[in-house]
Amino acid sequence: MATANGIPVGLSTASVYPEDTEAAFRFAADLGYDGVELMVWADPVSQDLGAVGRLMRKYSVPVLAIHAPCLLISQRVWGADPAAKLERSVRAAEILGAATVVIHPPFRWQRRYADAFPDQVGELEDTSHVAVAVENMYPMRADVLLGGRERGAERLRRRGPGRAVSTFRPSLDPTDTGFAHYTLDLSHTATAGMDPMSLADRMGDGLTHLHLADGRGSPVDEHLVPGDGTQPCAQMCRRLAESNFSGQVVLEVSTQSARTRADRSAMLARSLEFARRHLDRSARRADPSVPVNPRDPGCPPSGQIARVVSPSDGPGERARRDDR
Repeated sequence: MATANGIPVGLSTASVYPEDTEAAFRFAADLGYDGVELMVWADPVSQDLGAVGRLMRKYSVPVLAIHAPCLLISQRVWGADPAAKLERSVRAAEILGAATVVIHPPFRWQRRYADAFPDQVGELEDTSHVAVAVENMYPMRADVLLGGRERGAERLRRRGPGRAVSTFRPSLDPTDTGFAHYTLDLSHTATAGMDPMSLADRMGDGLTHLHLADGRGSPVDEHLVPGDGTQPCAQMCRRLAESNFSGQVVLEVSTQSARTRADRSAMLARSLEFARRHLDRSARRADPSVPVNPRDPGCPPSGQIARVVSPSDGPGERARRDDR
C-alpha cells in the first residue's frame, strides 16, 4: 500500500457523485488511492456488503472506513432506527475490515437516540476493533436566504458567520460532549466559521479521521478540492504528519462540476497529490510500531476482510495548488 509514509489516503465514494459506488472504486484503483471510505446511502451497491466485497477484490482496493447512513437523504437507508443503523455500520466495518465508522451527531428531533448516543458509541467501541469517529458539523445559516455561495462567503469574511441554527444535539461540535474518537471535516469548519486548528486542539489524540476538503465560508457545504478555498488544509496535513497520527485521511470533495470523466479524474488526482505532498513523513520517519488501526494493535489491518461476506466473497487486498 503506497501510503504517505504510514498515513493511508482514501477516497470517499461520495466524491464521485453523481457516479456510483463502483466508479469510486475504479477511480481509487486508477489513481492510486490507498482505499475508499464507503458512504452508505441511496446507491443499492453501497448497502450490500457482498457487492462491496466483490468490488474490493475486483479493483484490489480496501475499505478504510464506513460513513454511516446518517444524512438527511439517507434517513431510511438500513431502516429508520438511527441506533440500529449505527450498530449495523460498526458490524459492516468489522466484516469489511474497515478501521473506522464516521457518524454525525444526532439530530435535535432524535431525542431518545441523542440521549443514549454517547453510551452507545462507547459500548460499540468496547465490543469491536472499530473506532466510532464522531464528526464536526455545521449550522443552518441565515446567509443561505441572502443570496448564494459567493455573497455568503464574503459576508463571513466581513462580519462573521451571522445567525445560525444547529440541527444537532447537543451541538454541532462533538467535543462539547466528549468522545474517544473524532472525524475532523475541513469543509464543515469553513461553513460553520470555526477555527479548524483550534478544533483539532480540542479533539487532541482523539482525532482519528480527517475529511480533507476545502471551503470558502459559504453558507452551504462546498467540499472543494484542497487548496481551492480558505481552510488551512496543508497546515493540517503537516500537523498530522509531524504527530503520531495513526488514522486515515479521506478526500471527501465534490466533483459535481466536472463535465467529463476525465475532468473528474483530474480533480481527484489533484486532491490526492495535495494530500500525499503535505502528509509526507520522509523528514520525520514514523515509528513503525504505531498501528494504523486506532482501536486494536492486534486487529487485521485496514482493508483486510475480517470474515467472509458470502460463500464467494474472500479477502480483499489493496492491491497544485498553492499551499493554503
